[in-house]
Amino acid sequence: MTAVQGTTVDIPTGDGTADAWLTHPVDGAPRPGVLLYMDAFGVRPRLREMADRLAAAGYTVLVPNLFHRHGRAPVVELPGFIDPGARPEIFERLRPIMRQLTPERAMRDADAYLRRLAACPAVADGPVAVTGYCMGAALSLRTAGTYPDRVAAAAGFHGGRLATDTPDSPHLVAGRITAEVYFGHADRDHSLPEEQIERLERALTEAGVRHRCEVYPGAGHGYTQSDTAAYDKEADERHWAALLDLLARTF
Repeated sequence: MTAVQGTTVDIPTGDGTADAWLTHPVDGAPRPGVLLYMDAFGVRPRLREMADRLAAAGYTVLVPNLFHRHGRAPVVELPGFIDPGARPEIFERLRPIMRQLTPERAMRDADAYLRRLAACPAVADGPVAVTGYCMGAALSLRTAGTYPDRVAAAAGFHGGRLATDTPDSPHLVAGRITAEVYFGHADRDHSLPEEQIERLERALTEAGVRHRCEVYPGAGHGYTQSDTAAYDKEADERHWAALLDLLARTF
């Protein structure tokens, strides 16, 4: 691991300006780029910590505020530790914001994020990787299918609603994906029932996508987030091993 340097940057989008955390090794040399999609709680110390850890492994990482249309991060006030008692009030404020981030808006924004990485001197030429958490896992999948020539690897962890029966379900982009894909599912996750896990697996297999989807035993939704009660250290470390392995194979 190496020392890293992180800073907040602003990214012009078609709907205003997105604030984001950009972090990379201190030498500033071009490294493979990684777009890291946040969970619903947004860009906060835990997400910046995760991005810094990834940067320390030799990558340049961008973590955009996906809710930028509603203000700079954090768009809602968060406690230092999110326990089950705090979640209902937080999500009461977040749900309307989440609903307004339609797939179309999210993918327009993704173009801006990918362009920002491509223009960054600390990012090596060529396609980048995308990883996402909770709601960000679906966006990782969508981005790989929407911009296949710009995404070489895509990962998602404890994602929900990845393969629904709606006409805009994330799994329907599988036929356009050229990246290698990895998903680490939580096995106690009501937002991703077994039938959706099977539907996602089937879609990726039928599309010929290089992929691996695993269910992490005993892990709940949000298992990577150490500032929440859902955190599972064993599952989190398994996620890091899988993600770094995917990136090592890609770049």
